[in-house]
Amino acid sequence: MRWKSSSFMNGVGSLFRGAFPLNQTQSIKSINEIRQAMLAELGDAADKRFALIQLRITYADDIDDLWYLRGDVMAAVASFAGEAIAKERIGQISEMFVGLVPSSLTGKLGQRYR
Repeated sequence: MRWKSSSFMNGVGSLFRGAFPLNQTQSIKSINEIRQAMLAELGDAADKRFALIQLRITYADDIDDLWYLRGDVMAAVASFAGEAIAKERIGQISEMFVGLVPSSLTGKLGQRYR
């Protein structure tokens, strides 16, 4: 009986993951690349002006956490570079998430950020 509920939950969980499974190495590499891109956008001011955002990005547990931190990064970048530039930069970062988060989240990236 126990195996049925866990296999059901695995099936439900697969609905919330990306379109295709990545192996562990690819996933960790992608997460670290995205993490570095987000931190790079904050620039040198991250230590002083955006310390909390920097910490949240640095210690994000998984790809979903990073996905939802894009808004914080955009607000931070917009505060010193303007909203148009922030949208462009976050659009580039968002494209890195394709295949890592559900396609329902990344499906309209072109319309949303450009």
